[in-house]
Amino acid sequence: MQSTDLGNKESGKLWHRKPSPAARDGIIVNIIHSSSDYLPKVLRFLNVAFDSSGDCLIAGDHQGNIYVFDLYGNRFNLVQRTAQACTALAFNLRRKSEFLVALADYSIKCFDTVSKELVSWMRGHESSVFSISVHASGRYAITTSSDTAQLWDLDTFQRKRKLNIRQSVGIQKVFFLPLSNTILSCFKDNSIFAWECDTLSCRYQLPAPPESSSILYKVFAVTRDGRILAAGGKSNHLHLWCLEAKRLFRIIQMPTKVRAIRHLEFLPDSFDAGSNQVLGVLSQDGIMRFINIQTCKLLFEIGSLDEGISSSVISPHGRYIASIMENGSLNIYSVQALTQEINKPPPPLVKVIEDVPKRKLNSGDLKMKVTTGRVQRPAKLRENRMQTRILKQDLAGSFENKENELSDGLNKKRLQILLKGYGEYPTKYRMFIWRSLLQLPENHTAFSSLEDKGVHVAFLNLHKKYPIRSRKLLRVLQRTLSALAHWSAIFSDTPYLPLLAFPFVKLFQNNQLICFEVVATLIINWCQHWFEYFPNPPINILSMIENVLAFHDRELLQHYIAHDITSQLYAWPLLETVFSEVLTREEWLKLFDNVFSNHPSFLLMTVVAYNICSRAPLLNCSLKDDFEYFFHHRNNLDISVVIREVYRLMDATPADVHPNGMLHVFAALTKGQYPVFNQYPKFIVDYQTQERERIRNDELDYLRERQMVEDMQAEVDQQRVEDEAWYQKQELLRKAEETRRELLLQEEEKMVQQRQRLASVKRELKVKEMHLQDATRRRFLKMQQDQREMELKRLDDEIERKNLTRNQEAVAKEMRENTDAFRRKVDLEEHMFHKLIETDQTQNQKTQKWEEAKEKDFHLKSEKKASALADASRKCFLQKEINDALEHAGHAYRKAASRDQNGQVASSCLPRTSQLNDILEMDSSTCISLNQRRIQWDTTERDLMERVRTLRQRLTAQARSRCQTPHVLAT
Repeated sequence: MQSTDLGNKESGKLWHRKPSPAARDGIIVNIIHSSSDYLPKVLRFLNVAFDSSGDCLIAGDHQGNIYVFDLYGNRFNLVQRTAQACTALAFNLRRKSEFLVALADYSIKCFDTVSKELVSWMRGHESSVFSISVHASGRYAITTSSDTAQLWDLDTFQRKRKLNIRQSVGIQKVFFLPLSNTILSCFKDNSIFAWECDTLSCRYQLPAPPESSSILYKVFAVTRDGRILAAGGKSNHLHLWCLEAKRLFRIIQMPTKVRAIRHLEFLPDSFDAGSNQVLGVLSQDGIMRFINIQTCKLLFEIGSLDEGISSSVISPHGRYIASIMENGSLNIYSVQALTQEINKPPPPLVKVIEDVPKRKLNSGDLKMKVTTGRVQRPAKLRENRMQTRILKQDLAGSFENKENELSDGLNKKRLQILLKGYGEYPTKYRMFIWRSLLQLPENHTAFSSLEDKGVHVAFLNLHKKYPIRSRKLLRVLQRTLSALAHWSAIFSDTPYLPLLAFPFVKLFQNNQLICFEVVATLIINWCQHWFEYFPNPPINILSMIENVLAFHDRELLQHYIAHDITSQLYAWPLLETVFSEVLTREEWLKLFDNVFSNHPSFLLMTVVAYNICSRAPLLNCSLKDDFEYFFHHRNNLDISVVIREVYRLMDATPADVHPNGMLHVFAALTKGQYPVFNQYPKFIVDYQTQERERIRNDELDYLRERQMVEDMQAEVDQQRVEDEAWYQKQELLRKAEETRRELLLQEEEKMVQQRQRLASVKRELKVKEMHLQDATRRRFLKMQQDQREMELKRLDDEIERKNLTRNQEAVAKEMRENTDAFRRKVDLEEHMFHKLIETDQTQNQKTQKWEEAKEKDFHLKSEKKASALADASRKCFLQKEINDALEHAGHAYRKAASRDQNGQVASSCLPRTSQLNDILEMDSSTCISLNQRRIQWDTTERDLMERVRTLRQRLTAQARSRCQTPHVLAT
């Protein structure tokens, strides 16, 4: 088993070597999706769906990543990231690249896998959507949730109808019946209704199941022909309903280990015409068992207890089974590998229970048990045993003709009798009968080896010669023709091979192996001797047809000869197209029912019969174009009449003319490997192959040279286009440059004007700035001048103060000197005065001397104090001195006056008095000048202080005005 991890890749291969699934498990590939986070984890897949071709499927995980897996092309692609979990998927819309996805937010979106774009967004559900059913035409879709079902038109993505129900009655499933316009709605109370899609009128309701076997239906499945409905639930019983008869016709009991049924799915078969006989039953243990609903035989199973299955989907052609495992991975199973053993005709193990009679049924009459071995058959009525014995006798008699026994238990003679009675085989069993009549070996390995060689070079351009609208049909035709060409070289050069194989390809397009083997069996048996005159038409075969026509209708042959109509015109077009151009689908199938049931000469006789039955219109034709048109187009002819005429010709033609003697009997393809086909002139084919190879090589050389010339021409054209584009671009650039230059000129003019305005504004600002600077400079100069004046005044004051101090010191010194001189003079006078009056008043002299001593001592102390305090207070010193002098003079004057009374010393005192007055006058003037200077200094000091205070106030006001007008300062 191969395993693929998607990881973070958005695209890649599903497998790196060709898968070869084993018969025991049948797994082609196991797909897991792990994240690349720090702690890796597996992203679980939730839903999966196949497209209508069955070769592609789509799957979504719980994080909203949606991948498309192409099983035929071995590719996977990430087509969408929805960022939320998907609850349902549908991938079989009318537009093959589109798909529907139901999301966790209750919405439904339509995306395109090619463009990866959102096509539409549909809303309306109020709960999670768990089912999407698409009509067979792909135009309508039904989305189902637990409370409602809605019908959508996928052309307009509009809601047409909405099914509302009571809350007590929930919906189990609403879906379209395959290939019909009927909608089936199943509810939780086991009621099942059928509705008409267009009118939504109720067509019928299924009756309630028998009470003894009543189960609650939860899962449903319908065959492709829409005739049988299978229903199951929490029980090991399955109910099979016949929708045509609207009755329960069978109850199947699963093994005891099955306690509940989780999913049901019918397995399609290419040869059962939609009446599927195999039903897949997924139970609660994770194992999906496939049973035959007719024989109740367990055919095979997938899954195990260790690796259980969560849900499964089967492809429409029945080749693949996609299962989501319980661990979140995705398994792709090959049905061919699983059914490889059971496809062999087994001995009868289970006898089908009798059909339900018209009487009232009990559940016990319908029950059948699923077994893997021989089943114990219930006792039947006597009439049934008699019928069974008769059937066994008829079967025993059929063994007499062993050659007529076919591989699937059919009898060729009985089939021929049935064919002659009804004219054709039942549509339901036609493919199965054809496969039995042709005894197809189904060599899967051999066919795979042919298929793996790829498309043959002879059919690479098949679509140009044979344009087919359906791409799938063209692809299948191309593969089938390529496989035939790889099988035998003659078929790569056979021009009519596509015409020969096309009807079979169209019929078996869903099973290419059967298609190839049917065409190969047809070529080996019914195309005998066709290639002996290759590349010309088979003259020998056409001669056989002409001989038979000459024997049975000479008049018609003479008419052909008369108008130069050969067998290459009236017989070969019918053979090379195997009547597909002149018959409808139903007529062609009816014809080949008879062709495959008879000798290979039957096909040649059919050509003769077709001409004979059309003799009336052919005898009226005279132009060659009319004959060509007749044998290449459909005509008003009953195919049943032609077939009866063929049987008459087969019996009435003599042996010497009958093609029966010149053709071999039917020989089936060998099993395991296909037989070698070399019934053609090998040298011609080899020569043609060589010539064709040479022509092909010449053509390749020619094509290569033409491609080179075309490349050169393309380069020249490209260069010319580039040159023209360059010149246009240059012209555009030039125009753009001129435009930009004009714009630049306009901008420059605007800039000039703006610059002029700016220059004028600058000039104004400059003038203002100059004025401000000038005012500031003047203020600064004035302030400096004021500061210098203040400094000068301060210096003057300092000088005056020093001068005043020096003058005061000089005056004080002078006064001291004068005082000293005066004192000395006074002392002298006093001394003289004391000597004069020494005789008169001794006592007074002593007292006077004492007073003079005290006064002298006082004067000495005052003099010391004046000298100490000269710098501190001149005023007090001078005043004290003056007062002392005046007091001393007055005291002397009083003494002199008192003595004048005696008349002795009056005259001597007069000069002293005058001297004293002079001294007093001198001292008074000196004091007055000192006082005037002191007053002038005080006044000057007060003026200076007043001017300083005024200057400070002015500077403070200027600072405040500057703070209030910052733009002036900035300017």
